[in-house]
Parts: sequence; C-alpha cells; structure tokens
Amino acid sequence: MGTLAPVGSSYHKILQGLGETWKRESGGAVELKIYAGGKAGGEAEMVGLMMGNSLQAAVLTAVGLGEVDRSAKGLQSLPMAFESLEEVDYVGEKLQPRLEEILAQKGFVVLFWTDVGWVRFFANQPVMTPDDLRKLRLFTWVGDSEQMEIVKSAGFNLVAIETADIVPSLQTGLIDAVPMPPFFALAGQVDKRAPYMLELNYAPLVGACVVNKKTWDALPSELRATLMASARAAGREMKATGRRESAESEAAMVRRGLTIAKPSPEIVAEWRKMAEAQYPKIRGRMIPADVFDAALRSIQEYRAQPHP
Repeated sequence: MGTLAPVGSSYHKILQGLGETWKRESGGAVELKIYAGGKAGGEAEMVGLMMGNSLQAAVLTAVGLGEVDRSAKGLQSLPMAFESLEEVDYVGEKLQPRLEEILAQKGFVVLFWTDVGWVRFFANQPVMTPDDLRKLRLFTWVGDSEQMEIVKSAGFNLVAIETADIVPSLQTGLIDAVPMPPFFALAGQVDKRAPYMLELNYAPLVGACVVNKKTWDALPSELRATLMASARAAGREMKATGRRESAESEAAMVRRGLTIAKPSPEIVAEWRKMAEAQYPKIRGRMIPADVFDAALRSIQEYRAQPHP
C-alpha cells in the first residue's frame, strides 16, 4: 500500500494498525506492507503501479482517484462550495455509493473514504484576496492538466510539481504558495518557508483507500467482509484524527511564528464569486455533469434541513 502520509504520522500509524488487524483476522494470510511518505511515488504514479499490480493498494486524494475516474473529484474539486465539514459529510454519504460502483467498474475497490479537513493557503508573504494569490507562483499537482487550465484561466500562476518537491521548491523560489491541510504543513515544516496562512474554507481534502479488484477478489468472500469492516473503522479513525489534528497543527505553527489571516465576510464573498465563475468550466469537464449537479444539489438539501 502506498501513501503520501508522512512516515511516523498518525495516518501512517493508523494504516500500520490496520495491517496488524488484517494479519490477525486472516490468520497471517494477509500481509500489508506500507510505503509511506511518497516512497511509492506521486498519486498518478501509484495509480499506474496498481494498474500493473506492482502496488496493490493506495490511499489517494480525490486528485489521485481522478486518475481512475473524474467522478471522484465531485467530493473535493468544488472550490468554495462547502461551508462546513458537516456538508462535506452529507455530500459524501450521498455520492460515495455511486462513486464506489464507478471505481469498481474501473478495477478498484474502495476500502474506506476519509478526509483531513480543510485545505489552507500557505505563502511566503501575506495573502488575503484572490488578487494577492494571483501575484504568487502557486503549487499544483503534476498530471492534473484540466484543473491547471481552469485555474490558470482565473488568472493564477501555477507551477506543477510532485508533493515531495514542495519544500525544496519553496526554498529555491520556484513556488511562493501552496494549498494544503495544516497537518501536512506542520509535518513537512512548510510554515518555515511559507509563514503566512489564509484561514479560508476553500475546499476539503477528501480521499479514499483503494485496492485493485483483482487482488481483492482473490481473497475468500467471508474474509473480504471481515477485512472491509476493519478498513472502514480505520477510515473513520483517520478522518476524526485528521480533523482534530488540523486545528492542533495550526496552533502549533502559530507558536513557532505562523501568521494567520482571517478574511472578512466581504472577502470570503469575493473568493466565492471568483470560484463560482469557474463552475461552468468544471462541470462536464473536470467533474462529470451528473456528479457535479448531484454534489451541489446535496449541499442545498443539507442547508434546507433543520440543524441544531
């Protein structure tokens, strides 16, 4: 199993715990070897390795899952669409069964879904408005050409590099800013090179743990049910841990010098207007139209319901 989660992080430890559980539940028949910290390559590379069965499983963000099918991006690639993590959960509950069927048709079984909370913008100078960010060289993942084209059309200066190259690229000045969850910024010491963070709920970082179907189907059916239940429990633990550590990581970085900018409602509205202007380009191109529509419809359904 490959993952970009840093070696020794809570995410890595949860996966190690899952491996121990699987070994016990299978009587030693199933062994899970984890290649953490990007040792199995970037997300696109891991998908390719799984297709060739050199790697059997991986924890991928929606960007990596999008290498298998663009539908998975409907859980993440909707900038400024979600106002709360409860909305993220609700849309996930509505869309994930459909996405699991789509991914299964492409040869991948979803073991669990998870997220690590909000992506934040970290930069080497203060950022508050979209125009502030447009002046900087902004990291983006290698391989996501459609997203690059759409974001560039909004006036942003993107530089496509692998995740492992973020810190060296900040050091050399190849990039000035990077969107990432606070936990990963803390683990990679990104804040030392990009000591300004914008506290904006731009998008969640959603992902899933997937295994190639050929490997999974080779297991006895009764064992698959047992291993799947353990995997789902690990996914729930990973999500709860990730969301909690996100807030803890922000506090830890503030203690060592991070400056957090909190935008006013007017500036948040400016970001939302900019993001929503890209929706016609995202719908049907980056995210299939039916999935795009279902995600936005689910958000509206959630908001129409009474909440305590």
